Amino acid sequence: MPLHYNYPNISPKHYNKYKIEPIKFITQNKLDYCQGNIIKYIMRYKDKNGIEDLYKAQWYIKELIKRNK
Repeated sequence: MPLHYNYPNISPKHYNKYKIEPIKFITQNKLDYCQGNIIKYIMRYKDKNGIEDLYKAQWYIKELIKRNK
């Protein structure tokens, strides 16, 4: 049985509505912390925190840019 059946807060609606949840995509593609957070915030912004999540994604994008200059 998948973990989220026992712990509903681990797999909230704003993630499990997609064909692949962000955590699975992030781990299977070995994304780093910043990349993973960008994916997470972009995928959930319409259903959770709106523009606040887009600003969070933007912060991580700017951080990636700084690290890769």
